Amino acid sequence: MSEKTVRAARGPGRLAGVLSGLAVAVGCMLFLGGFAWGAFVYQPYTVPTDSMSPTVASGDRVLAQRIDGAEVRRGDVVVFTDTAWGDVPMVKRVVGVGGDTVACCDKDNRLTINGAPVDEPYLRSDEVASPSEFSATVPEGKLFLLGDERMGSQDSRVHLQDAGHGAVPRSAVHGRVDAVAWPLGSMVERPRAFAALPGGVSEPGPVLPATASVAVGALLILAGAALPPLARLFTGRRGSGGRSGVPSQARADA
Repeated sequence: MSEKTVRAARGPGRLAGVLSGLAVAVGCMLFLGGFAWGAFVYQPYTVPTDSMSPTVASGDRVLAQRIDGAEVRRGDVVVFTDTAWGDVPMVKRVVGVGGDTVACCDKDNRLTINGAPVDEPYLRSDEVASPSEFSATVPEGKLFLLGDERMGSQDSRVHLQDAGHGAVPRSAVHGRVDAVAWPLGSMVERPRAFAALPGGVSEPGPVLPATASVAVGALLILAGAALPPLARLFTGRRGSGGRSGVPSQARADA
């Protein structure tokens, strides 16, 4: 191979090395940054029962955004701990906040909040909002919680005779569930039915951007690692394609 050919081959090789290093460096920053971001914002929990089915099932691994109880809105699925409920982490949906009157059911078997019916698309289609009638006024600073599996969930309805009328303090909340990490890998949607009520609904946390950062970072790392071998392969094929099989000296003598 002539000196000119060697120099030509080194050019793409150097460029591939530079691009490879850059891709791996940026990929590592995005990959590790996404993981660090997610670990700082989110706490994983394993759902202990089927009381939130079909939204989340027993054994599902969920990601709960670390938030202050003051940030909770109606419709949020939260992780909380309250001594009156067994002093263990539980997962339920917030349907009422301080000052609300939560009741069930209206003539269409729907939950009502301050007299206004609420459609709950997260319930099973054949399930009523509650198999038993109830009405409770939520004390200020507290939350009224129900499971999405209304037939068997042990929630605020079974604590109506407690001092808090079934509600738990906002301070009992550890996090708000944004996504099911395993096995479904799906987002937990904010129900639009609560959006028209005072305070509206909460906004999702950064689970999607953090996940995207990890995914893009992994792709860049893989691409950067594959670039030098591909460049060498391409350069080698281009160099061999120009040969006639006859030594250069022999061609010159001829």
